Amino acid sequence: MKIIECAIAGPLIIEPKVFGDDRGFFMESWNAAAFAEAGLDLAFVQDNHSRSQKGVLRGMHFQNPGPQGKLVRVVRGAVFDAVVDLRRSSPTFGQWTGVVLSAENKRMFWVPEGFAHGFLTLEDDTDFLYKCTAPYAPQHEASLAWDDPDVGIAWPLEGIEPKLSAKDAAGVRLADVKAFA
Repeated sequence: MKIIECAIAGPLIIEPKVFGDDRGFFMESWNAAAFAEAGLDLAFVQDNHSRSQKGVLRGMHFQNPGPQGKLVRVVRGAVFDAVVDLRRSSPTFGQWTGVVLSAENKRMFWVPEGFAHGFLTLEDDTDFLYKCTAPYAPQHEASLAWDDPDVGIAWPLEGIEPKLSAKDAAGVRLADVKAFA
């Protein structure tokens, strides 16, 4: 697999080795030993799967306390996936990075603890998979405003009116977030 560092320390784009022929393809989406060798010695406790129509924007979610690291990928469709650094001690606090994940490019994205995470679906019937390092704890979940001008995520919204849950529409500004140390 190929590991690609992002402009912010922590998040990583992971390109798996894909073996394909006229019958289809094969790839390892998770191998504990291979990931540990690449510096990602992770223990996952929960897998999640969501399906969304084009234009659904989920995020920007995080848990504090009980932060989750997430290894995410798309198995059908495509998303623009984004993260925001919420670690106050980080030189990149409040900055974002993003990547297109799709069934076609088969990329994965490592979202470490201490980051808000969200995505915008770019195609109908997009299936998004998450492997999480901590269980979902609704009492500790929060949402950073997806459109906070102090963060300035460049969502690819041309021709898209984002569809939000009530929880995501009520996300708070970076200045009001309970950030990580």
